[in-house]
Amino acid sequence: MATADEDTTAALLAEPSSKDLTAIDSIPASGGRTSHSRHPHHANHLLSQVRDWLHHEKARASKRKSKVHRHHGQHAGKPDRLKPFVDQVHGDQVHGHGQQQHSNHHRRQSSELSDDDSLALEKLEKILSTNLQLDSDSQNVSASRKASLVTRKGSIRRSIRKKSTGVSSDTEYQDGDMLVPSADVTLDNSKTLSYTGGADSAQVDLVGSSKSKKERDAWVQFKNEIVRLTHTLKCKGWRRVPLEGADIEVERLSGALTNAVYVVSPPKDLSQLLPNRNDSTLSLANKRPPAKLLLRIYGPQVEHLIDRDNELQILRRLARKRIGPRLLGTFANGRFEEFFNAVTLTAKDLRNPETSKQIAKRMRELHEGIELLPEERTAGPFVWRNWDSWVGRCADVISWLDEKMIAGQQGTEGKGADAWKQRGLVCGVEWPVFRKTVDRYRKWLEDQYGGSDAIKDTLVFAHNDTQYGNLLRLKPSGESPLLMPANEHKQLIVIDFEYASANVPGLEFANHFTEWCYNYHEPSSSYALRERGYPRVEEQHRFLKAYVQHRPFRPSLSTQSSSTSLRPTLSHSVSNFMLDSRAPPAQFAEDEKGREERVENEVRRLMHEARIWRPANSAMWVAWGIVQAKVEGMDEALHAKKTAEGDEDVPGGKGTSGAPQTESNHMTPESKNMAKDEEENQKEEAREAPAEGPEADDEEEAGFDYLGYAQQRAMFFWGDMLQMGLVRKEELPKEVRAKAKVVDY
Repeated sequence: MATADEDTTAALLAEPSSKDLTAIDSIPASGGRTSHSRHPHHANHLLSQVRDWLHHEKARASKRKSKVHRHHGQHAGKPDRLKPFVDQVHGDQVHGHGQQQHSNHHRRQSSELSDDDSLALEKLEKILSTNLQLDSDSQNVSASRKASLVTRKGSIRRSIRKKSTGVSSDTEYQDGDMLVPSADVTLDNSKTLSYTGGADSAQVDLVGSSKSKKERDAWVQFKNEIVRLTHTLKCKGWRRVPLEGADIEVERLSGALTNAVYVVSPPKDLSQLLPNRNDSTLSLANKRPPAKLLLRIYGPQVEHLIDRDNELQILRRLARKRIGPRLLGTFANGRFEEFFNAVTLTAKDLRNPETSKQIAKRMRELHEGIELLPEERTAGPFVWRNWDSWVGRCADVISWLDEKMIAGQQGTEGKGADAWKQRGLVCGVEWPVFRKTVDRYRKWLEDQYGGSDAIKDTLVFAHNDTQYGNLLRLKPSGESPLLMPANEHKQLIVIDFEYASANVPGLEFANHFTEWCYNYHEPSSSYALRERGYPRVEEQHRFLKAYVQHRPFRPSLSTQSSSTSLRPTLSHSVSNFMLDSRAPPAQFAEDEKGREERVENEVRRLMHEARIWRPANSAMWVAWGIVQAKVEGMDEALHAKKTAEGDEDVPGGKGTSGAPQTESNHMTPESKNMAKDEEENQKEEAREAPAEGPEADDEEEAGFDYLGYAQQRAMFFWGDMLQMGLVRKEELPKEVRAKAKVVDY
């Protein structure tokens, strides 16, 4: 029977089994991807254990080797008990040899095997040690590569960020279109419509009446909601403004007629509100306060006027051309826009000759800078699309007002929103008469062009609302290119593209010229149209000549239509001056005279086009003013009328007029109670207001007089109808003939 030492030696020298081979094969080569690459600490521990085991077994094998030599020296003549094991391993067929020969052969082979096995063990140990070292090195290299990769990724991110800020620091772009964050929330500004009260707490007088306290509380809540919304929309830099305790400044801007517009400024002590950090670790960008924001909250009746989806599509097209302010984020009833370091033009600025020419150049750049979509050209002038879209709601409102007026329920005198009660019919005549006149004029206008298709050929992309409040002048500093004389007109920026779309150039001019007649900051009559302010013939000529001669994009413009056939040849004489001295001087003079004639003919044509499209512009804004009107009890009466007529079941929640249906019939008891409580609170505030505030507060609460604006525009429309001979004086009531606003040029 074999001894324990002999059994151990046999185990070391035995051929590996299939199971052992599988185990050995599973050991990866250096650099291979196996489980130990995913768990390096476990693999290193296992390999260390195998190495220690090898050290131990090598020592035991060496000990066994010395014992075997001593055994053969003492028992040279005895048969070898290891013979069967050696024969099994090496297949040595030693049968038939003599005992001594076999014994000597066995001792020689055993010694060779022992040496080979020792070498094999040493080789295996060396492989394991090398693998451990390589694995350690690979981990170090991997960690180094990972750190390098993170560094490169950070560098790439910074590079991309740096490049993107050149385009837009807040707006993301994909395939040329901007990607603007949006939130399905509503921002309530019903109690923050005043033009004061939004300053930071250091500028607000904390002493006052209960009404003042309620107003301050409303502003505080409004500011907190604005900060939360900037976090939700991820406005750049504004997430550093704390959600609580941040005293931002919110200032409402005057002059906006469709929306309420605010300038939102970050806290002045923002650095003190941030967590304590080592200033040396903060980047320059983090030390800078976030940029101011322009907050635009849509008016209460705006859903009847503007297709917001279409507006966003237009803003995307403008963004591709870098026209107008960047859109930073939208929510259910408004949006955030880029705030420009600029001043808004005034009514007086429009009359400044140089400013007027600069506006004309910017208008030409817009008309030629944005290509119309095929569907926009097919749909025809936007002025009539607006009219057709608004006329349903307009008919409901004006019909109700006319009924009240004719029935003698207008009262003796009204203020603010009730001022309409003492003015007579809004359109001067009953609504069906006014609408029929507009339809007749529309047909006459198409006949001037030979049909609607000819009008479509003349369309351009127009702003359609170039009043002075939508024109800003940037404040360039340092060595800005805007300070160069050739770029001075580019200091002007046009904003508010809510009504932008396809129109003939003449309507754009008519709209702008009519805006010369308004001063929306007039305290007592901001709605009034003063026809004496309409630009004189020479002022129109100066504006249109600057428009015609301006070539914004290329030296030679291609002919777009019959209406713009003169544009390719219009230029200053210097730019077309021929350097060929062999040409006769008389030819120069003749060419210059021809150019001047073409310019003059184009100016006269555009002036005539503005003249005949002026009534269309007036009709559209008449409808706009009526739709925007807010009269006490009107919405409830219209809703009750539609409910009685069964229009509440019209798909989309709108009646035939396009007015949205209220949800009062679907309110839960809890919602009705909350609405009732809110109504009582409003009544209580209304009772307190007269006793605590002057009449100026009442005027401020009343807001813009939309019905007064509509009536003034209607009188301008009737004046043009009389001048153009489309209506005879005897066809109009005496009051209308007396109030009609006539501009005979």
